[in-house]
Amino acid sequence: MNHIQEYQTTFLAHLDNYVKERHPKNLYDPVNYILILGGKRLRPVLTLLAADCFGIDYKRALDAALSVEVFHNFSLVHDDIMDDAPLRRGKETVHEKWDTNTGILSGDVMLIMAYQLFENYKPETFQSLAKLFSKTATEVCEGQQYDVDFETRTDVTIDEYLKMIEYKTAVLVGAAMQMGAIVADAKVEDQKGIYDFGKYLGIAFQLQDDYLDAFGNPETFGKQVGGDIIENKKTYLYLKALEFASEDQRSKLIEEFNTQPTNNKEKVENVKRIFTDTGAKAATKEAVEMYTEKAFSLLKLLNVSEEKKIVLKQFGLGLMTRNV
Repeated sequence: MNHIQEYQTTFLAHLDNYVKERHPKNLYDPVNYILILGGKRLRPVLTLLAADCFGIDYKRALDAALSVEVFHNFSLVHDDIMDDAPLRRGKETVHEKWDTNTGILSGDVMLIMAYQLFENYKPETFQSLAKLFSKTATEVCEGQQYDVDFETRTDVTIDEYLKMIEYKTAVLVGAAMQMGAIVADAKVEDQKGIYDFGKYLGIAFQLQDDYLDAFGNPETFGKQVGGDIIENKKTYLYLKALEFASEDQRSKLIEEFNTQPTNNKEKVENVKRIFTDTGAKAATKEAVEMYTEKAFSLLKLLNVSEEKKIVLKQFGLGLMTRNV
């Protein structure tokens, strides 16, 4: 079994042990439901990987990893309410299966449960984990607000978009890795280095998600290809296309993003053609590679073994070349 598979298997066993019947059931059943619904489990695996890289038994970081996963799923429950999303990972969202009030309250208790998991560590570790967690949770909320604001703005810049995905997605990836380093009592400079490594990978991950939403294989992507286009989301692809477009291309793209046609398939194909013709498609792939390389450039500064650096690099390459 390779390292990543071992982390996943061990984490899932820890999660299964955590998911148990609690009362009142109408509060905790939705919590258990979202936690066992699946997902990539990317963030907790990174916590365990980081702990292992800094020379401790990675199982000591299982509660920190679980905290990251509980928080991530809390954010999804509330995001789904804000988006009025009917499905999550192919199943009913919490607020659809129960109701909105249940989704809000169950999400609230998940945030508290995430903090409680830090209580299993010594006081100094608890303090460091909680401080990082509070900072990260605040930034995730700020990123979500930027995302909401962008829905009604027509002047979003590339820099603003990158800041939004850094806060909404990437900081939690960075924090997941730093938590593993904190549990391992790594030096502060190594904690910062592994955080930045994760943050840059997180940005690359989200840009790759933007790319796959438009150009992914429908059989492997796991979501509706073209969903961002149908919802008129101003992704990196869209913003790059506006930057590179001729006047005619710009007019057509803006027109497509201001309409809700009955034939979504035609709209998706028209927009994808503009993404390709303007060079936005190629530029997005280049950005994925650039942020991945920025992450890799930090590896030489980390005080971890060459073997562990290879594992970190392989993980990053896997994210960059994924098709799901």
